[in-house]
Amino acid sequence: MGSDSLKKPLLLSDEVEPGYVKNPSLLKSSLKWGLKLVMWVIFIAWVGLIFLYPGEIGKEFVDKIIQATRGSVFDLSGSLFLAFSAPILLIAILAVAHLIISGEEVFDKKSIKKPGFRLWTFPVLVDGPFGVVSAAEFIGIILFVVFVIWAMYAYTLRNLNLFIKFEVPDADKGRFLLEMTGLRMGMLGLLCLIFLFLPVSRGSLLLRLIDIPFEHATRYHVWLGHLTMMLFTLHGLFYVIAWAMKGTLVKEILEWKRVGIANLPGVISLLAGLCMWVTSLHPVRKDYFELFFHTHQLYVIFVVFLALHVGDFVFSIVAGAIFIFMLDRYLRFCQSRTTVDVLSAKCLPCGTVELVLSKPQSLRYNALSFIFLQVREFSWLQWHPFSVSSSPLDGKHHLAILIKVLGKWTGSLRDSILSMSETEQSNVTKTTITASVEGPYGHESPYHLMYENLILVAGGIGISPFLAILSDILHRVNDGKPCLPRRIMVVWAIKKSEELPLLSTINMESICPFFSDKISLEINTYVTRESEPSLEEGKVHVASNSSCPFSGRSMSPLVGTGNNVWSGLYVFISTVGFIVLMALLRIFYIKPYDVSTWWYLGLLLIVCMVASVVIFGGVVIGLWHLWEKKVTAKVEEEDNDKTKDETVANKYSSQKNVESSTIVQYGTRPDFKEIFATTNRKWGNVDVGVFVCGPPTLQSSVAKEIRSHNLRRQLHDTIFHFNSHSFDL
Repeated sequence: MGSDSLKKPLLLSDEVEPGYVKNPSLLKSSLKWGLKLVMWVIFIAWVGLIFLYPGEIGKEFVDKIIQATRGSVFDLSGSLFLAFSAPILLIAILAVAHLIISGEEVFDKKSIKKPGFRLWTFPVLVDGPFGVVSAAEFIGIILFVVFVIWAMYAYTLRNLNLFIKFEVPDADKGRFLLEMTGLRMGMLGLLCLIFLFLPVSRGSLLLRLIDIPFEHATRYHVWLGHLTMMLFTLHGLFYVIAWAMKGTLVKEILEWKRVGIANLPGVISLLAGLCMWVTSLHPVRKDYFELFFHTHQLYVIFVVFLALHVGDFVFSIVAGAIFIFMLDRYLRFCQSRTTVDVLSAKCLPCGTVELVLSKPQSLRYNALSFIFLQVREFSWLQWHPFSVSSSPLDGKHHLAILIKVLGKWTGSLRDSILSMSETEQSNVTKTTITASVEGPYGHESPYHLMYENLILVAGGIGISPFLAILSDILHRVNDGKPCLPRRIMVVWAIKKSEELPLLSTINMESICPFFSDKISLEINTYVTRESEPSLEEGKVHVASNSSCPFSGRSMSPLVGTGNNVWSGLYVFISTVGFIVLMALLRIFYIKPYDVSTWWYLGLLLIVCMVASVVIFGGVVIGLWHLWEKKVTAKVEEEDNDKTKDETVANKYSSQKNVESSTIVQYGTRPDFKEIFATTNRKWGNVDVGVFVCGPPTLQSSVAKEIRSHNLRRQLHDTIFHFNSHSFDL
């Protein structure tokens, strides 16, 4: 392909085809598919083992692994670690190689030429305790339910066989059955616990590999958390009833055995888990978020005392998943220690705050990302998630977010910015904002660019990520970069017209002159609580703006999409360090001194996991940080600071450039049935990506209409694909 073709605008008409597809080399493609195949084989074998383990076949297979590896320096704990934890760590390491080989892939049209359904974008359940559930998620839920039912059936058969094997007296059968059922519930809870920690590893290489953003994965953690804690609660309850029947309840609860299961640590672990479970229920989480957030830090107590409860060899079953979480948590801790310059802070008339944060050029993110923000002047403990409202193409050195003022924390932030603005020209000591950031997190690939047709549905401040999407698309169209969207419809529901100026935070005409000749953009705004335009509509509202002192402190690039090579070294060296520490501990301490206390061995395993992350991983993070400083210094020498400032300043302009594309309706809500029907008539037989950012009721309404339309569609009708971008901890 000639170089001239790469400079041609991509979206001149509906007939224009993207000309940016780079055919990867045969070697690169072969390596990628080879790695994918290996990872799939390992994953299927690992999941198959977990699924079959409750039955006799799975137990026999694990016994064979134990027999084959019993003579190793790691003994029984090493055998169980090899069977249950090593596969997921190996997949994480292979994921690094896959991400490095893939690089920043250039996307093309979907390989399926004709519009078609996709399991992960077709909503199956739209109302109920799970919220909006796609077909792929529904299949996953069904498989997990089948696993639990199968496991209980298999464990029941094994319990009944024990009656025959040990010839239990009739008087003790009830108590024996309760204890054995409690034991099986605990084991099943451990198997579920393997998957519980994986979704909350925010910057996990595993989530990046399968391109599931953290805000989606959080839902899976919630679902698994309810199931896991229900099983652990039944585990403890059955034992308590059995001990009460035996008359030894207090004695058993307080027992801390040297060899065997230590009961008291198990009670402490269960109590910590119950506190987390109760405070994570939706009513508590919604109305008392800080209580939920702080009690969730009890996961440290839960994990440590679980290890003391079961000992090292049983804890080895879940050690791999917990180790991946530790890697992610330590990396986030290191990133969050960095203070970040707030380049500008603005209070918009509608009660929304806009912050522009400094970032290094090496930090990658896409338009559907979000960050966790901490302002130390208000709290050292509170972290709040916010969608990014700027495109990565808006500027190399900054990132913007919009914050709706709703509570005490956001109110304090607004008041602080107003105070800074008032003292700008005076000699009064200026209020400062010290920000720390975790992230950005989001999809590995910019999947909003992979639909030719987009419908963006927002509720209130939910317009924030869609401003980033619009900016991203316009930049790409103007610069001739890969981008598929040609037709875009924005459906925005707001309560009052004072929120309309939010659209002015993106200057479309300056980003892409004459953009209306290159893309079809329609913005439909619904003002739900006003029956007619206010008298002030059309007036330009001046926002309170304040600049902040620049000290050269940017966001740390350790998390988010990160650097694949350094991320891989961090995971690999920490994992190798963990194995080395365990080997040295067993060779020079456990075996020579004949350490056999179960709870103590469990504690040593936890210590080795933490030490390997902090020591070996810490060395990598230190070198990574030095390398980033060197790269940043080199880039700063090449860049002109004036360009950086202009990039931030040019983002804001009047809203004249969007008025021609905007239709405002008062006193009504969006009728999605009519919207999708009209779109179907206008756009015809195409795939349409529908992105929703707003409250659960808005998501359910959109998903319900998409499901209804797709189920009764004719052969040549539009297919709508549901994509949620709503973050709900």
